Amino acid sequence: MNPPPAVARRPLAPASAVLLAIVALASIGTARAADPERDRRSILAMRGEYRVDFAFDETVLLAPGYARAPAMRSGGDEVVIVVEDGPRRVVLQHLLVEPKSGHVTKHWCQDWTYEAPRRFEYSAERTWTVRELPPELTRGAWTQCVYEVSDAPRYCGTGRWRYDDGVATWTGDPSWRPLPRREYTRRSDYNALSVVNRHTIAPGGWTHEQFNTKVQRGPDGRRREIAREFGFNDYQKDTDVDFAPAHRYWQATAAYWARVRARWERFLAGPPGLRMKTGVDGMAMIVPLFVQAGRVEQGEAVADAQIDAVFAQWVEPAP
Repeated sequence: MNPPPAVARRPLAPASAVLLAIVALASIGTARAADPERDRRSILAMRGEYRVDFAFDETVLLAPGYARAPAMRSGGDEVVIVVEDGPRRVVLQHLLVEPKSGHVTKHWCQDWTYEAPRRFEYSAERTWTVRELPPELTRGAWTQCVYEVSDAPRYCGTGRWRYDDGVATWTGDPSWRPLPRREYTRRSDYNALSVVNRHTIAPGGWTHEQFNTKVQRGPDGRRREIAREFGFNDYQKDTDVDFAPAHRYWQATAAYWARVRARWERFLAGPPGLRMKTGVDGMAMIVPLFVQAGRVEQGEAVADAQIDAVFAQWVEPAP
């Protein structure tokens, strides 16, 4: 689960200009008629085999005396597989492949639901609360929910796909998420991100832009903003890497991970949500679930009771 190795990357556009653009996009009215089938095709356009560039730059410094963190650059080879494809719900699973060894790492998963009635939100430390969505927010909109490598929840956002000038772009509303893995292994000065996400279908692939504010949230509701950050993940179609190991891994383990997801969904189908009793890195759950998936990949059986035992130890309903 280590991040991909650092590599050189192209310069980024000024984050301030991009942020102004996203605010302008988000404020545009929703006069166009909803077209969920067109939207579904846009979501499906993210499937495929990619070389991914990951770039994160702190932009505006908000806390007195705070020093800008170094820019982060990394990359990887990733396949996006369609797990579920329906008229109102699409599920995409990401898998990383190490080209030289062929080692496969199950990466993040994104679920898209049209006019979702509810979603989970990162409400407190290691806690996700399920909340109903108001009709004015979700009408004609898709809610994207993102899950980490163990299929534990990360964040959701709700927004409408737009097609201005023929470019398919989805912008989510502001939402909360826990620290990403690239940060919580080395940072303790903030504990949550306030985020707006934007996905754009582009020539040769697609992009994921993140407009992040790093925040220290206190149990009394007080918030201290540390810095703003612009993240840019660039997915470009890749024909130079053999992704067959990833496809074989998913064929062997998809049924197992569906069983894991079913257990998460029992907590996330309605209020109150869930709280994880693991540390911030979540490794107490990631390790046993990955070990079980490895056994399944080798043709061994993993009983439901074994999966249940992991959840019973580390997950409970939200307070």
